Amino acid sequence: MTKPSIFKPSALSCALQAALVAPLVMASAQALAITKVVESNQTFTATSGTPSYNYGVLENATLNVQGARTEHIQVRKGQLNIEGGTVTAVGSNNAVALVSSTARIANARIDSAQGNGLTVGRLLDGSATGSEVQVQSSEINGGRFGATLSAYSNLSLKDSSLTGATADGLLMIGGQAQAHNSVIKGAESGVRLSHEYYGSEANEQAPTLLLDNSKVIGEAGPALVVDSATTARIDVLNGSSLEGANGTLLELKNGGSAEMQIGRSDLVGNIQVGDGSTAQLTLNDQSLFKGRLENVDALALNGDSTWALVGDSQVEQLSLQGGHVQFGEPGQFYRLDLGELSGNGTFHMSADFATGEGDLLNVSGQANGQHTLAISASGHDPAAVERITVVTTGGGDAEFSLVNGPVDLGAFSYDLTKEGNDWHLDTEKKVISPGTRSVLALFNTAPTVWYGELSSLRTRMGELRYNEGKSGAWGRAYGSKYNVAESSGTAYKQTQQGFTLGADAQVGDSQWLVGVLAGHSKSDLDLSRGTTGTVDSYYAGAYTTWLDQDSGYYFDAVAKVNRFDNKSKVAMSDGSQAKGNYKTNGVGASAEFGRHIKLDDGYFVEPFAQVSAVSIQGASYDLDSGLKAEGDRTMSVLGKAGATVGRNFDLGEGRFAQPYLRAAAVHEFAKNNQVKVNDNVFNNDLSGSRAEVGAGIAVSLSERLQLHADIDYSNGDKIEKPFGANVGVRFTW
Repeated sequence: MTKPSIFKPSALSCALQAALVAPLVMASAQALAITKVVESNQTFTATSGTPSYNYGVLENATLNVQGARTEHIQVRKGQLNIEGGTVTAVGSNNAVALVSSTARIANARIDSAQGNGLTVGRLLDGSATGSEVQVQSSEINGGRFGATLSAYSNLSLKDSSLTGATADGLLMIGGQAQAHNSVIKGAESGVRLSHEYYGSEANEQAPTLLLDNSKVIGEAGPALVVDSATTARIDVLNGSSLEGANGTLLELKNGGSAEMQIGRSDLVGNIQVGDGSTAQLTLNDQSLFKGRLENVDALALNGDSTWALVGDSQVEQLSLQGGHVQFGEPGQFYRLDLGELSGNGTFHMSADFATGEGDLLNVSGQANGQHTLAISASGHDPAAVERITVVTTGGGDAEFSLVNGPVDLGAFSYDLTKEGNDWHLDTEKKVISPGTRSVLALFNTAPTVWYGELSSLRTRMGELRYNEGKSGAWGRAYGSKYNVAESSGTAYKQTQQGFTLGADAQVGDSQWLVGVLAGHSKSDLDLSRGTTGTVDSYYAGAYTTWLDQDSGYYFDAVAKVNRFDNKSKVAMSDGSQAKGNYKTNGVGASAEFGRHIKLDDGYFVEPFAQVSAVSIQGASYDLDSGLKAEGDRTMSVLGKAGATVGRNFDLGEGRFAQPYLRAAAVHEFAKNNQVKVNDNVFNNDLSGSRAEVGAGIAVSLSERLQLHADIDYSNGDKIEKPFGANVGVRFTW
């Protein structure tokens, strides 16, 4: 008499035992009499024209189902091939039951009204031979379990679905299961992993589950449950997902253990480990786990993977190899308690100096490795709290540092300090924050924008003495760069480019010209660390020029109004970006007086003096980080004295060329332009002297058309102008 096969899983109800036993006991000869039996060493093929039968397949026999309709199929040490068609089992019969057999199922639908959709088992005859099943592009539905799997058996699903209508989607009592691009769903758990028993003896072969771009759903329970004294191996890979109706992705109980690997997948939910059970969780390849870990023994975060906390949490061992721990959104302060910490990783935290609250990493045992803290930035200033503790340890050689340096909190940035085995954010270790730097720079930029737009008579309209006071129109394009030193209030680099258009007319027969001008310039600010700003300046004005051909004396005056459109983008220490903008008006004037002195052989020298002043309206604005800025009226009073030397070359027919060199001393008289940032007072101060040198040329192409170009350089204690360039054209009539 053939020895029967039977499963007796530990800790399952009698109902579950019956569900497993019934499908794997081969029917008696009397039962087989009502089925189509494929005898040993025989092959039978059912096609679409074959009547619907129950099938029994004996040892070394093969059943081929090709587009046929069948009722339940039982295979004992045989071969089953299904290509297309349907298997429909009535009553409590299992749709397909295999014992130490192989099966290939493709493009099929398999249903059981009250039994299991698929049972994959083995003979308990002392051998380690289970069943091997490959399912592709098929749908399997069980009235109870979608499928059951014994030790030493293997089930592979590809592009398929497996559903248990009243129990689990898949019950694994040992064995190996792989799901590729598939869905497993159970009315209770999605997949249950347990032990196989024969009598009172447990089989040591542990269940192994691999999910590849697949989904497991537990409609009334966890997605996965390990419920007996076995150590399951679970791999969740390549975009796979787990859904538990109670928010539980994995539950371990009754002494069950699991080693779970997550790779290139995002999971949201909780993992629960009961008394006497253990779990080790590893995240690889930029995976994400967001949820609670309850009594998890060990967690490893590798390859830029992230654990996002949803509340206070505890893990006995945490290892990071390029991993991340996200405590929560700003304002949600959590505590993470660890027994041990090792490796290298990043903890994303937040702190509020105004309330003294903050996230806390607490390691009761040894903390080792190199770790960084990414602490959320804010535009709000601290209150009376002097420091906030962010890390405490029981010892070890761990080192913690701040990502991107000091943390931006309001007007200042605060550094990390170590005291014993603890790390704190300390208000005494502070520097000006990038947000404050952007505020100071924008308020400080208006004068340097004015500098760039400011021109002497020569740079604006070229050499007028050959025009004999004629009316005309002109245009100039210019560009410059300024490096402003820290001593001015804040350091920044400014690159400016713009244009001016103008036209003028002679006043009667006098030596006076009067004209109007308008233009635009754009300045880009670089404050380092990714913080930038822009100033768009729109302006219009009027000017008057007097030239005395006999004496060489000249006078030039310009008055103009500006509209400044200021914008800033601040790179915060936590990688976020804050923005702000405001508009201001300015009014200014300049006056230049000099004399053109002719020398022999066409040479000339032209001493000059110029004074200019501008007043820029004060403004208040907020960055969207919460930083509040208020600037007083900004003033600039600039004096310049120097000389131009050059030579005139007569090219005939009213044409000439005039190269020249220029040198001047420049002094800024205005100082202490006050700025408030979150009620902290700062002073912008560009006052001081600098030297300026330049060179240029004016060329007349005809009596009516003249071109000119020049470059210059200046340097002083607080401001350097590495280059300035100007090109222009004037047409007279």
